[in-house]
Amino acid sequence: MQLGVDTGGTFTDLVAADGRVAKVLSTPDDPSRAVAEAVASVGGRAELLAHGTTVATNALLERRGARVALVTTEGLGDLIEIGRQDRPSLYDHLASRPEPLVERGLRYEVPGRLAADGTELAPVAPEAVPAIDPAAEAVAVCLLHADVEPAHERVVARVLRDRGLDVTCSHEVSPEMREYERTVTTVVNAALRPRCRRYLRRIAELADEVLVMTSSGGLLPAAEAAELPAALLLSGPAGGVRAGAAAAVANGFRGAVTFDMGGTSTDVCLVLDGTPAPAAQREVGGYTVRFPALDVHTIGAGGGSIARIDPGGALVVGPESAGADPGPACYGRGGERPTVTDANLVAGRIPADAPFSGLALDRRAAAAALDRAGVTAEGVLAVVNANMVRALRAVSVERGVDPRGLALVAFGGAGPLHACALADALGMPAVVVPARAGVLSAVGLLTAPRRRDLVRSWPAPDDHAGLAEALAALAEQARSLVRAPAGEVTVTTALDCRYRGQSHELTVPDVAAFHDEHRRRNGYARPGDPVEVVALRAAATGPPAAAIDDLPVAPRLDRPVDGPTVIAEPDCTIWVAEGWTAHPGAAGAIVLRRTGEVGA
Repeated sequence: MQLGVDTGGTFTDLVAADGRVAKVLSTPDDPSRAVAEAVASVGGRAELLAHGTTVATNALLERRGARVALVTTEGLGDLIEIGRQDRPSLYDHLASRPEPLVERGLRYEVPGRLAADGTELAPVAPEAVPAIDPAAEAVAVCLLHADVEPAHERVVARVLRDRGLDVTCSHEVSPEMREYERTVTTVVNAALRPRCRRYLRRIAELADEVLVMTSSGGLLPAAEAAELPAALLLSGPAGGVRAGAAAAVANGFRGAVTFDMGGTSTDVCLVLDGTPAPAAQREVGGYTVRFPALDVHTIGAGGGSIARIDPGGALVVGPESAGADPGPACYGRGGERPTVTDANLVAGRIPADAPFSGLALDRRAAAAALDRAGVTAEGVLAVVNANMVRALRAVSVERGVDPRGLALVAFGGAGPLHACALADALGMPAVVVPARAGVLSAVGLLTAPRRRDLVRSWPAPDDHAGLAEALAALAEQARSLVRAPAGEVTVTTALDCRYRGQSHELTVPDVAAFHDEHRRRNGYARPGDPVEVVALRAAATGPPAAAIDDLPVAPRLDRPVDGPTVIAEPDCTIWVAEGWTAHPGAAGAIVLRRTGEVGA
């Protein structure tokens, strides 16, 4: 039995390779309990379990990671606090950066220094490695220019590990330029590792083999994922993006935006030429983490998002969520504050008798919650839709892409309820609701490939000689890390490039592609100017755990249906708005188009 299991803020979703689906309430105090319950509901222990987890993300957002000590180069102990000296919000004088992840008393400095090209200027003596406060549960080691030459970090790490300490080195997790980002990433990994190790050990008991989704959309063996928890910060959303992109392509749309609205958040991602947009780094809870990822934009808008009137008299929806416990008022589990799900129920977009994970929905309780808060269902839906339109614009218009040429792929338990309104607001021609839309992230997990991503700093930005050889070596290293026959592994390479004098980079397949990508993203290019290469990337992918085309799909729609109407499914509800028509699509999808419009 092969399973994909995605842990969300409200529900934990399971999809089996034989087509069975389970959806159980999440258990935030111990997410592994809900995973075990979902697995038990389809027959117990699995041969393979592909898992998307929120444990790393929640631990970072809630500052529940291990207490970390930092060992860095002499003079750089305050780098993690100084940061980039930029303002989180330019015009908000009350905005502040989050507290540094390492308190001042646990920052240690060692003598020794490398030049920018890795040449040793002063050695690191093992006896100079300081004693670490026993209060520290983990140690992060990040020395100057270790991305180019890790020798000094290895000396320090050897001493600390000999003392029995749990050590994360920057050259092991983020061998890229920029000291601040590399330091934060290393500290985040160190802070999350003890908690994620314990969690993944519990999950490992549920299957013969456990694979965990990384932020870049590929699966890692659980033992390796436990050592690289900073790579798991988009673990769940990445699965949905992959499956959503595949559904768009199957229905004739190589350009799309995936729109995943669950119980606590909404995740959107641009898809161009059938491929989700990548990102070299992510900001989570105000902390910059440099790990290859899908370029997912997340906001606090979900079915459980709570509506309220703020002190200025404005209607606000989210980011606070009712979560799984007590959940929306209509769940009848003690929730009294109105949520987006309550508004959809009162507005008639969710039938009271709709299949909803075994819950009987209480429309009276939902209406009473809205009345107590002094808000209307229509107002709540208008505000949350406006929030999500801004998110969709952030990954399309703000990236130089016209959304009028893209399809909207709607999934998650709440996504198909709002898709028509969002597509109308942005002039998008169609909405694709994939098969198993309510559990699509679990589908994406089950059908994702094994994958390893590697990145290396390039020490001589102006010197392109030897690039091909270095990329080939990096590609071969990535290939060797994927546990699959060599003939079943595909490797792609890329470069981080910029114009001389710039402080930001774009990731492109090769130097020649840089000018066109720069024009698309920034509106101009300078073809005559020299291009610097600052990093090399390689991604190796193996075969998926299960082929998406092999998953059984039950018929959903046998003829076009005009809106306004509701299509209730076991895992989600689709609202076909007035002026829209639902059509049968490929791969079990339902494609919504404006009434009278046909064709891809």
